[in-house]
Amino acid sequence: MSAMALYTPWRMDYITGAIDNKESGCFMCRAVNSNDELVVYRGNYCIVIMNKYPYNRGHLLIAPKRHVPGIVDLTDEELMECAMLIKASTCALSELLKPVDFNIGVNVGRIAGAGYEEHVHFHIVPRWNGDVNSIPVKYTLDAVINDIKELIPELSKLMRRCMSNDGGGPEVHTNKG
Repeated sequence: MSAMALYTPWRMDYITGAIDNKESGCFMCRAVNSNDELVVYRGNYCIVIMNKYPYNRGHLLIAPKRHVPGIVDLTDEELMECAMLIKASTCALSELLKPVDFNIGVNVGRIAGAGYEEHVHFHIVPRWNGDVNSIPVKYTLDAVINDIKELIPELSKLMRRCMSNDGGGPEVHTNKG
């Protein structure tokens, strides 16, 4: 079997380290303090941001609004809202994109693998059968044409519903087999 390459321009600047120098400072703080088009949801203490350099379609970041480096620096309110947003994110992504499972995690510190270690954030990465960072292992490829920004309006609406107290969000499914 021969090797196959897939062009992924949305990750190239990130992979090569050639991210626009105009974007110095904390991208999460910029998102908190502006009308950033990648913000999916704004809570009282935290925000949900569509990852500009996603591992997979629908990759979200959840971050406190305060600029803090680690989980131990979060207040109880911030930590609770992060947990609620993780739940709501999986709820909304389940309905919109129908992934089989999720990778959910946080890297605290450079040695632990944090790409941006100064502002703690959680990753929610939808996963499908056969994907390897969105590249199926077989010769056939699922073409995903939509830009990540096209997902945001519907995802925002679903996040609001999933965060509401009426329990109107869909049940999060996982692969049982």
